[in-house]
Amino acid sequence: DVSKQIQQMVRFIRQEAEEKANEISVSAEEEFNIEKLQLVETEKKKIKQEYERKEKQVEIRKKIEYSMQLNASRIKVLQAQDDLVNSMKEAAGKELLHVSHHHHTYKRLLKESIVQSLLRLKEPAVLLRCREDDLELVESVLHSAKNEYAEKANVHPPDVVVDNYIFLPAAPNHQHAHGPFCSGGVVLASRDGKIVCENTLDARLDVVFRKK
Repeated sequence: DVSKQIQQMVRFIRQEAEEKANEISVSAEEEFNIEKLQLVETEKKKIKQEYERKEKQVEIRKKIEYSMQLNASRIKVLQAQDDLVNSMKEAAGKELLHVSHHHHTYKRLLKESIVQSLLRLKEPAVLLRCREDDLELVESVLHSAKNEYAEKANVHPPDVVVDNYIFLPAAPNHQHAHGPFCSGGVVLASRDGKIVCENTLDARLDVVFRKK
């Protein structure tokens, strides 16, 4: 009887131990699965974040590349425009060299340039400079230019002194192709030299191209 009781107790303890072991095993499996799921989700989240980060980097690189290409294209367009404008200006500058060859037209132009400069300065006494080649033409129209200005400005004719010592540079030639030159026109200044009106053909060309 004692032996049977002992065996029965052993079976009971073993059964209880097995049940407890099963419980532990199930619980451990559940915890393992939960932990595994959490690890997987964490890794998924990390991978997703890394993907999003790289995707943003790609987008930023795309935008930078697009912006660089756009700027490069704009620079090319501006450069092409600038080249075209400069070639137009150069062509116009060459045409200006022929203006003074047309005697009557150039004489009228000189007179109008003097009147315009006087209207700009509005000074009672001025100094006039021109090219040495134009000296005779300037002196021939100076009187009528002063009177025309006086009539337009409703003032007495101004005292205009033509500089016979310092002249504007001559037109370019083969000997002096790269030095300072003047295609024609006049420069007027107040006697103290503080106000200057540069009304040469070259200066007018620069003004036109700046405005346009």
